[in-house]
Amino acid sequence: MKIALIGTTSYLGRMRGYKQHMVKEGHEVKLPEFDDNKELDELEICEHNLEMIKWADEVHLFWNQRSTGVIFDMGMCFALRKTIKLIYLEPKTFTGVFQKYEEKMKK
Repeated sequence: MKIALIGTTSYLGRMRGYKQHMVKEGHEVKLPEFDDNKELDELEICEHNLEMIKWADEVHLFWNQRSTGVIFDMGMCFALRKTIKLIYLEPKTFTGVFQKYEEKMKK
């Protein structure tokens, strides 16, 4: 299977490890470009990721639940009707802060 990975820059190490694992299982895997790539401008990064998503049979997601770049990539997946697989979602979010604070203040 051809797999495109999308995710937050801070999870690049985790994504590389996952890529190695999936390649060992016989899959073709591509990593996204990130905004810290000095060779590409913002539009070129989006275009690169779009082509990678088009290429893929499935898109696997690593997200900190804050990155707008991942939201943008996910929108491309949605528009292209790509199958996604959630690999890692950051459990610590502002939603959790709000929920915990609400509960704390009820006491």
